[in-house]
Amino acid sequence: MSTSTGSPVTDPTPPPAPPPAAGAGEGLLSLRGISKNFGAVQALVDVSFDIPSGQVTALIGDNGAGKSVLIKTIAGIHSPDDGQFLWEGKPVHIRNPMDASNLGIETVHQDLALCDNLDIVQNMFLGRERVERLALDEESMEKSAGETLAGLAVTTVRSIRQPVASLSGGQRQSVAIAKAVLWNSKLVIMDEPTAALGVAQTAMVLGLVRRLADRGLAVMLVSHNMNDVFEVADRIVVLRLGRVVAVKPAAELDRQIVVDLMTTGVSTRAVTPGKGAGK
Repeated sequence: MSTSTGSPVTDPTPPPAPPPAAGAGEGLLSLRGISKNFGAVQALVDVSFDIPSGQVTALIGDNGAGKSVLIKTIAGIHSPDDGQFLWEGKPVHIRNPMDASNLGIETVHQDLALCDNLDIVQNMFLGRERVERLALDEESMEKSAGETLAGLAVTTVRSIRQPVASLSGGQRQSVAIAKAVLWNSKLVIMDEPTAALGVAQTAMVLGLVRRLADRGLAVMLVSHNMNDVFEVADRIVVLRLGRVVAVKPAAELDRQIVVDLMTTGVSTRAVTPGKGAGK
């Protein structure tokens, strides 16, 4: 993903951010007026929407729309200059990745952050190893890793002790997602999870994304792939030049409407049945 903070808001009359959708405030995580500047560059401007539990919320936008900055702000990598986060309806401060993790927010970045020279168990517990009597509790970690993968129906790996270097792209993505779920996460953010995957591997990962939501987790999916978005998303948030221009159920949008929103901020089209409408 090549979203950058280097595209300033130059539109002289950008559309105003829409009000939060009906039922706003009921999300697991609610964003209210989040703004972020890098010098003179306005990366995020008054961003407001909810991320509810049990649903896949897709975040989409053109390059430079602010998607990467937004997920890094939620993950605690950037601090917002203005605005507020509400977690389960209560104001919270997310000042660093530890704050996000303590709340139950885990991010699966596009590069996955896996170590090729370590096996699956070692990767899933990297930096959070369990120790028993001054030694690694390998048995406990193996059991938890295996149970997590089985619970997510990840059945394609030969052994949880095989090196990550030997895994396919889809298997690596599955391990990265399972690693996030292992830590009792409530919100999982996924940045381009199907980038560079084949058809079969993409289907496997999208199935895993859907299972996370069906288990009651909140999922935020960042993707350029409209087919993937409409395959699994319940709700779609469209960013343009750092501003939210739409927050709608996927069923009320189709691919052409989304393209209009991403490029101009508005669309007068009606959803065309059978041409990409969501669920």
